[in-house]
Amino acid sequence: MSTALITYNDLSPGGDLNAYVSVVNSLPILSLEEEKALSHRFYYENDLDAARGLVLAHLRFVVHLARSYSGYGLPLGDLIQEGNVGLMKAVKRFNPEKGVRLVSFAVHWIKAEMHEFILRNWRIVKTATTKAQRKLFFNLRSAKSRLGWLTKDETESVARDLGVNPEEVTRMESRLSASDVAFDGFADADSDESSFHPADYLFDANDNPEAEVIETDFESAWNDDLATAMGDLDERSRDILRRRWLSDKKATLHELAAEYGVSAERIRQLEANAMKKLRAAMADYEEFLVAA
Repeated sequence: MSTALITYNDLSPGGDLNAYVSVVNSLPILSLEEEKALSHRFYYENDLDAARGLVLAHLRFVVHLARSYSGYGLPLGDLIQEGNVGLMKAVKRFNPEKGVRLVSFAVHWIKAEMHEFILRNWRIVKTATTKAQRKLFFNLRSAKSRLGWLTKDETESVARDLGVNPEEVTRMESRLSASDVAFDGFADADSDESSFHPADYLFDANDNPEAEVIETDFESAWNDDLATAMGDLDERSRDILRRRWLSDKKATLHELAAEYGVSAERIRQLEANAMKKLRAAMADYEEFLVAA
């Protein structure tokens, strides 16, 4: 497909994702000479058509990277969108005189945007906040040599390879593994089959009525605070959060952008600002969860 015939809708991963992937895979790959020519035109002449050509030719690479992060449960279209932002940043900063291909330079910027998106949205309770924890978050699964928990020697080996303390490896492994088992079982599980659900077998040896009352009151107060925090948001921000996070079928950035007549980036900013306000309002509860 000629790049001159490509429309905005064709390059919208928030729409028909299969059609988007088909379009970007149909775009020709640049030869070294073609890439140099376009890079020089943009770097020295600020030729925006040249920049567009560089971006289009590398969109398939963003799709390839986005698929490698599919295991975090986030919409592939959103991951691609974030990666495309990183690609555009890379094109803007690319110096053709450095003697490297654009794809080698852009991979850092693309992954950085995807990483930030994953860390912002994977869990409401922060999983990785320090540089060492971020490194572990994205490398621990691939570093494990087998299924199951790491042995002491494996833990120390991973710690050496990633330049962190063994305690950090154990702590992060525990956090990542915590979501692998549903406490109450899965809704579609066969009730006639024997299976292990923690709720069926575990009990609290230190259970007492006072603790239950405190916990119930705390949860009730949290629900009230959450409702209040949501009520303090403007109607558009509240609608964006509801449809992005509370609906069974989550809306994409581009779907909301089309409805509100703004860019997908603006919707992303509104979503981020709304989440920031909610997290600030719920800071006490989040600290409780982390401590627990």
